[in-house]
Amino acid sequence: MSPGGPAGVRVPAEWEPHAATWLAWPRLARDWPGKLDAVRWAFCELVRKLQQSERVRMLVQDPAEELRARSRLRRSGAADDRIEFLTCPTDRAWVRDSGPTFTTQAGGLQAVCWRFDGWGRYSNWSMDERVGRFVAEAAGAVVVEPRVEGIRVAMEGGAVETDGSGTILTTEQCLLRKDRGRGGRRRSRDEAEEILRLALGADSLVWLDRGIAGDDTSGHVDQLARFVGPGTVAAAVERDPRDDNFAPLRENLRRLQRARDRSGRQLDIVELPMPRPLVFDGDRLPASYANFYIANGRVLVPTFNDPSDRVAIRILEECFPGREVCGIHCVDVVLGQGALHCLTQQQPRAG
Repeated sequence: MSPGGPAGVRVPAEWEPHAATWLAWPRLARDWPGKLDAVRWAFCELVRKLQQSERVRMLVQDPAEELRARSRLRRSGAADDRIEFLTCPTDRAWVRDSGPTFTTQAGGLQAVCWRFDGWGRYSNWSMDERVGRFVAEAAGAVVVEPRVEGIRVAMEGGAVETDGSGTILTTEQCLLRKDRGRGGRRRSRDEAEEILRLALGADSLVWLDRGIAGDDTSGHVDQLARFVGPGTVAAAVERDPRDDNFAPLRENLRRLQRARDRSGRQLDIVELPMPRPLVFDGDRLPASYANFYIANGRVLVPTFNDPSDRVAIRILEECFPGREVCGIHCVDVVLGQGALHCLTQQQPRAG
């Protein structure tokens, strides 16, 4: 395997200072049938909250879309001078996965540009596959393209979660099982661990089992378990034994309780509730409070018109006493198979 980066590479924790948050204007109507307009207003609220604490860098299809986006954002109370628009055609708005995973090394910024193949599930991904390098170059980052036997590694940012100190959470379903042929091949555990070690500086891997019902990424960890501080993980749990998520989330929790971080420390686990099932046209949607986003000075949490919304926000307020914790309505957003963390990609402050 070609090394993803030299020694000393690490992925900064999400709570470390950001230079900006990257977003892409939502555009694919069939991802949100009948709901695209509502999704755009929710997206505007996300931007408004983000720009109160950091710069927003927004991908748009063309100058005409930029004008339409500016108009709607102004109407929602967002300020133009905190948003930088960049023309980069996209298929979808899920920049967490199409965009690069930023790393640092000796104070410099690097961007790991995975091969993006539509999660091995969708056919319309050719524009998204170019997003990683565009974002990396616009950010002034050194481009890193991990390869195995000369072939770029297919993966997505939502598949991994880090504490900033070399411990990474991921799932067997996403990286090891050939549920959908990501990258056209199945990886061994050793190969996957070597990829993450070289590309992201992972010294310790915590393997969870599988994802939640309705997740079209086949097990992204950012719907399941998230670091909220050194040695501390917020993990989604389902209390109803009749729910499809009960058994897999219980198994993930069991693995987290046995896990150790890079320093050998046992992880502290904070349990996050799950919202009641959300269903559209007979299909379960992947609604989870674990899909929150940690910005400079605040934490943005997806909410679902559910009694557990307030419970989840209260729990995360205790995890982040120095940050404002804000709910963003995501009942319509999650129809597109993702929420706030999936829509965002942080660019760490280098140096």
